[in-house]
Amino acid sequence: MNNGLPETPAEIDELCINTIRTLSMDAIQKANSGHPGAPMGLAPVAYILWKYFLKHNPKNPEWIDRDRFVLSGGHASMLLYSLLYLSGYDLTLDDIKNFRQWGSKTPGHPEFGHTPGVETTTGPLGQGFSNAVGMAMAERHLATIFNRNGYDILDHYTYMLCGDGDLMEGISAEAASLAGHLGLAKLICIYDDNKISIEGSTDIAFTEDVALRFKAYNWHVIKVDDGNNLDDIRRAIKEARSETTKPSIIVLRTHIAFGSPNKQDSASAHGAPLGEEEIRLTKRNLGWDENVSFYVPEQVIKMFGECVDKGEKAESIWKEKFEEYSSKHRSLSKKLNDSLNNSLNKRWDDNLPDFSNNDGPIATRAASGKILNAIAENMPYLIGGSADLAPSNNTIIKSSHDFQKNKPDGRNIRFGVREHAMGGIISGIALHKGLRPYGGTFLVFADYMRPSIRLAGLMKLPVIYIFTHDSISVGEDGPTHQPVEQLASLRAIPGLTVIRPSDATETAEAWRFAAKNTDGPVALILSRQKLPVIDRKIYSSANNLVNGAYILSDFDGKPDVILIATGSEVHIALEAGKILEEKGISARVVSMPSWELFEKTSQEYKNKVLLPDVNIRIAVEAGIPMGWERYVGSGGAIIGINEFGASAPGNIVMEKFGFTSENIVQKATELLTGKKHGL
Repeated sequence: MNNGLPETPAEIDELCINTIRTLSMDAIQKANSGHPGAPMGLAPVAYILWKYFLKHNPKNPEWIDRDRFVLSGGHASMLLYSLLYLSGYDLTLDDIKNFRQWGSKTPGHPEFGHTPGVETTTGPLGQGFSNAVGMAMAERHLATIFNRNGYDILDHYTYMLCGDGDLMEGISAEAASLAGHLGLAKLICIYDDNKISIEGSTDIAFTEDVALRFKAYNWHVIKVDDGNNLDDIRRAIKEARSETTKPSIIVLRTHIAFGSPNKQDSASAHGAPLGEEEIRLTKRNLGWDENVSFYVPEQVIKMFGECVDKGEKAESIWKEKFEEYSSKHRSLSKKLNDSLNNSLNKRWDDNLPDFSNNDGPIATRAASGKILNAIAENMPYLIGGSADLAPSNNTIIKSSHDFQKNKPDGRNIRFGVREHAMGGIISGIALHKGLRPYGGTFLVFADYMRPSIRLAGLMKLPVIYIFTHDSISVGEDGPTHQPVEQLASLRAIPGLTVIRPSDATETAEAWRFAAKNTDGPVALILSRQKLPVIDRKIYSSANNLVNGAYILSDFDGKPDVILIATGSEVHIALEAGKILEEKGISARVVSMPSWELFEKTSQEYKNKVLLPDVNIRIAVEAGIPMGWERYVGSGGAIIGINEFGASAPGNIVMEKFGFTSENIVQKATELLTGKKHGL
């Protein structure tokens, strides 16, 4: 070093690494909130990866052939923000200074769609791990379909940085097991083995041999004993990239809060600012100006600036290759562009089955399977599967084969009994772009994947959930398999559209909406039992499903009572309406398959359907009543279930819990009688 300025490559590397550390420390201290330990310990590997290996263009974060970088331990967000800022993404030093503040581009945990360059929303540990597996699966599938000799249009890695907490979470075990089975060789995990958690040393709860565990998962395991040894880090990443048959994990021994004289390797550095005095001591220890905050040396700006030139050049070369590819493989090029843009051809839904009441009863899960296959014919980028329940969920695309290690072009994904990983993986597939994923299981098991569903709603990902066996009508399997609270809990997730169709025709309309919708996740709630197909020559068209609720059956003039129902309960509401008519009571029957879609309509439409001046409204749904109050009002009633179900034939269970037309009629009569007497 001459006159205190770094000259050698090693000195400049160290300067860049310490810039990441000090930016992270300063931002967290200014916010008086955050996690400084991990960014400080991981700065060397993050720098080496981003500067020397990661294929990315900071000026175009959406470039489809970029490498993906997933920070699964989202609490280390300042590490990512420092890298994005220094590498030339649309992030300023002021954004770094506004870490965790209202309206900033640098929230406490990385948020997809909020900060340029952030590939996925992370924070709940293990979610990023499963997202990365989904991204790697998407790359593998698309590369197999679209790449041609001499034209590797899709050829990129997925790098994922995780910590002890990620690997303690069950979702990472599920996802890692599937990734090893599928041999996702372009998936590289860097495991931050710093041996510290919030409560103290990890050995108070986590003493397993991670390397042996991943070896058992069929991963390639590489160990680096010193997280500050840049040469060893380079060698490890090169070795991982050269592996062609299985995913790789680099077990990297780091020191949390590296450089801090009093807090290195301490639990206190995990989730709290170091403090002004400790930051001064740390900067002095790192050879930094202890009196300056948010300092970025010119040499660092110049060094990281090379990322922009390198990225723009890489994308430019790719574009030239893609133009040649497009001229030689026009149909493939168009198909790829359609996939990336979620484009539907004009006749994409021509093959949807036209169900009729003459066909006899059909379970909505069975109707969904027919519809799924019809859509798959004209939507080649539709891909998905089930958590080991495909025959029950009807989620198999019959015109394709399984996605397997040696056949990654298959569109049927066998997730195994891994609901949580399935949820995170299909989110990762959607985040990658180019595929439209779906995943199926029983509705009661939606609880196993709820954190992934929640994040899909937060990220507005266009994933489709197929939840079958939707109520106590499941019957003999009993209360363990009969969902009661799940509908309400799914409706509570912002951004998730829940649709519970009443028959095969509404199921087709639900799928029509789900396939076209790209604004967020959609959950289809489907029956196990067979349901009659409503005669649309007599009742209103199911095309109104896009409004969330519509008048299915009505009478001239103002009705005495409005019956509102979803799913299989629509049929008993229709029957109740007929009985009430025979008693001289006029009833309007409203099918309300989706609260979320109904809430998006105008107040005028809502008033037209529910008639504010009709006080007697009865909601009927085989789930907990919570939430229905908004639609029945103070003068109405809800026929629901506030307890777990029972094991018996489904029709008996429904009858015993009051889901009968007779009970609806009785409730309507009681309410009308009470109104008549002013009760």
